[in-house]
Amino acid sequence: MIDEIYFPVIEGLIFASEDPINAAEIEKAIVAIDGDSADISSDGIERAVEIINQKYEPAHFPFKIVKIAGGYIFATKPELSKYLGYLNSEKIKRRLSQASLETLSIIAYKQPITKPDIEAIRGVNSDYILSTLLDKRLITIVGRAETVGRPLLYGTTDDFLKYFGLNRISDLPKPREIDELMQDEDFLEQKRKLLMQAVEETIELELKDDNEN
Repeated sequence: MIDEIYFPVIEGLIFASEDPINAAEIEKAIVAIDGDSADISSDGIERAVEIINQKYEPAHFPFKIVKIAGGYIFATKPELSKYLGYLNSEKIKRRLSQASLETLSIIAYKQPITKPDIEAIRGVNSDYILSTLLDKRLITIVGRAETVGRPLLYGTTDDFLKYFGLNRISDLPKPREIDELMQDEDFLEQKRKLLMQAVEETIELELKDDNEN
């Protein structure tokens, strides 16, 4: 266990970091300032984070420290997800198209995977989508397949983990969990609202085109 005087330091470093900061980086920052005599270790930092999180357990705190992509970051609590999901749904839709999400899901669950295999599953050409996902650094080339032509193999990145709030790829929901989510009433209601909004936007665009013509 580390000295409690470092608790606010650890908390502050996590709060101020734009990206998830791991225990080694926290330890390095403290040692750089306080020297090698600082009683600090990765295990101690992990335990300190657990203790810090205890003060955020009461319901009036909307956030806590979570581990994402191997590092620590402040995040809102899971019970607020449906409210935040509603707020961010349009923002997320603008960032990733349905085709991009489909391709990204295939890569996430089947990685490492080649473009021909992705296209065999989706049934359409994926050149543009793969280029887009590479540009967004959500996927990367991880090697070449030992097959004819040695096609490139694609896999997800740490940015993918950060984008979806995952600590490791094994945290992806299992197919059974996805099936349960698809039947969740809150999810169905959110899906209905998004569909209605999409219909309204389509009608508005059609009316605008009619008026312009």
